[in-house]
Amino acid sequence: MKEIPEYSIILGNVVKEARVKSGITQSELASSIDAANRTVLNIENGRGNPKLEVLFPLVRELNIDARLIFNPEMLNEAPWLNRVRRLVDGCSEEEAEALYPAIEAILRTLRTKDSK
Repeated sequence: MKEIPEYSIILGNVVKEARVKSGITQSELASSIDAANRTVLNIENGRGNPKLEVLFPLVRELNIDARLIFNPEMLNEAPWLNRVRRLVDGCSEEEAEALYPAIEAILRTLRTKDSK
């Protein structure tokens, strides 16, 4: 039997977790991205190697951070770091521009304090 590639397992786990968290069924997800039920089932079971035509709407529909798929080490990071990333990702350009100097100042203070 052919071994399932690690990237397929990671994709399947991320998709299933996001789908369950969003409270929709595999069938509802398949319908919303115009794919077959079997496609979603295979992806979630690590047997899918979806084309971009399926992957793109799937990631968008479930609001998945694509970095979790392509940089799975992020799954092992501290929850606070992921929360900060999501918070910043949700900022408008103007909000991010206004926050940047404040974040820099806070980090500078924290790092100075740590080096003493």
